Amino acid sequence: MRVVVTDTGPLHYLILTNTTDPLPRLSARIIAPTIVRAEPLHQEAPSRVQAWAAAPAAWLTFMSTSEEAGDDLARLDDGERAAIALAMTIRPDLVLRDDRDGVAAARARGFAVTGTLSFLERAAIRGLVSLVDVVASLKATNFHARPELYEGLLTRDRARRDGP
Repeated sequence: MRVVVTDTGPLHYLILTNTTDPLPRLSARIIAPTIVRAEPLHQEAPSRVQAWAAAPAAWLTFMSTSEEAGDDLARLDDGERAAIALAMTIRPDLVLRDDRDGVAAARARGFAVTGTLSFLERAAIRGLVSLVDVVASLKATNFHARPELYEGLLTRDRARRDGP
């Protein structure tokens, strides 16, 4: 992955699980819409997320765009719409986001999209994170995933680690 556009959600959960380090190791540039800088600073965000957002990592670039994402995205929040608009402007290799409607909208516009779990699996394949530990950390947050997604992730991880 060369250029990745991220939305607030995946960053939020990578921060909470202390797994942001793989982002710059798996991509050359990570870009977020300017609004993504403000959303994690909201008073209702966990203190760890607020602290990270107050002094974000140097590898994260914030960018605004005048591109309109389209009227069909009214159901998405501001950050999700901004991430799609930014992707339409810079044409990244990957869009990192979790929201189902946002994923569908990005894919409908021709973007490759991955979510937090898939990103973490890529990081684990490269030996950058322990999926067992990260899944346990995610389950301790308000991250929502179907149990079979977690189980499939951990089964593939065990098979990789244990070999044939």
